[in-house]
Amino acid sequence: MRIRIEGRELPQSPELRLNNVHVGMQRRAEVVERVPVTENQAVWELEVAGREVDGLLDVGGPWVHGPPGARFLYLSWGAVHGADFVMFRRAKLLFGDVPTELLRAAFDDEGVLVGRLTLTDGAGDPRCARVRPPVISWTLE
Repeated sequence: MRIRIEGRELPQSPELRLNNVHVGMQRRAEVVERVPVTENQAVWELEVAGREVDGLLDVGGPWVHGPPGARFLYLSWGAVHGADFVMFRRAKLLFGDVPTELLRAAFDDEGVLVGRLTLTDGAGDPRCARVRPPVISWTLE
């Protein structure tokens, strides 16, 4: 199953810029495809495995976290110092928040599942915690 996450409006505080803060997609324990807050947008494209379990669709693979029935993707924020990434917060994008018909169509290879969200919260900080609609919108393209 193909997924694209499109983030816009990265937080622009001087403190985040000075600390070289990036956001990336977490693959297992590693945060990859990191984008600095100096950018206007961030896009991640990934492949997620899917399978039928007792008539229900379950997702998995190195991008997917959480137990069956509560699977999610992590967007992780951290400061980059040389080769080190020091994480300080994460956002959860839960598959349970994706409309069932969209998830099923993506599983059936009818298109790419696309999640769009703002990466800045109401206080101007990096978006974290569980990200639910309408903050994130899901479409099939």
